[in-house]
Amino acid sequence: MNDSNSKIVFGTMRIPFLVLNPVCVALGAATAVFSGITINYLYLFLALIGAMTAHISVNALNEYSDFKSGLDLNTQRTPFSGGSGTLPKSPEKANIALITGVATLVITILIGIYFLYVWGVWILPLGLLGVVVIVVYTDWITRSPFLCLIAPGLGFGTMMVMGTTFVLTGNYSWEAFFASLVPFFLVSDLLLLNQFPDVEADKNVGRNHLPILIGRKKSAIIYTVFLAGTYLSVVLGFILDILPGLSLLALGTIILAIPVAMGALKHSDDMDKLIPYMGKNVVINILTPVLLAIGLVVSSVHP
Repeated sequence: MNDSNSKIVFGTMRIPFLVLNPVCVALGAATAVFSGITINYLYLFLALIGAMTAHISVNALNEYSDFKSGLDLNTQRTPFSGGSGTLPKSPEKANIALITGVATLVITILIGIYFLYVWGVWILPLGLLGVVVIVVYTDWITRSPFLCLIAPGLGFGTMMVMGTTFVLTGNYSWEAFFASLVPFFLVSDLLLLNQFPDVEADKNVGRNHLPILIGRKKSAIIYTVFLAGTYLSVVLGFILDILPGLSLLALGTIILAIPVAMGALKHSDDMDKLIPYMGKNVVINILTPVLLAIGLVVSSVHP
């Protein structure tokens, strides 16, 4: 592969955004450790590769579709939204993005088939749902405000966290479910806030997410509710004696979440002032699951 083709492949992967995958897989692994099992590192490695290739597939297919629809040519990019801008610079190589998306989807499916052989049919619900989300995300899900809101959280929370726990333990658990709620709310919020700068451009190509449907100000309220849901899910898991006391470490990012929520509510229509809060929102998305994972692992050693 020559250098120009490599730039297309890596550009459409959106590598800076892939940091969420190891974080969510680590949280799933921490939940498995908390359950008392010994980690199978081959399974953990395959879970991480499957999570990475699934995310890359969504990104590359999204880049290809956004270029073909003309959205890329009308989007005002920010560090957190608007795509990578890779294909408009090399329009003749758009097929490379499509090939990247399809190839990484095939890898994801093959890993899923392996775990289907290892653990049986109970992994199918998450696996099939994951494949469907990857395939229909850009052309279908982004046209439904409700699905567009919850699909990112389902992908990174329900599928990655619970999926990792399942492939390591062979079981679903309430611990994994409550742990998965943290990235469910956070990543749904991440994509919601990142849609604010793209309202006009997205509307022109037929998308219909919440900032288009109800406006940015009301969407900022939904963002705040989901942010609160992140911390309430941890507290509820602790109250129900499902998550250990040290899981409350995840509440530490509230000191960031409160000013970010206030900033989103105040500057929902001012993109220049909103962008710093979008950056802090990324920090919350990474740090909160990490703190929860630490709490789970330490609790497994010192119950």
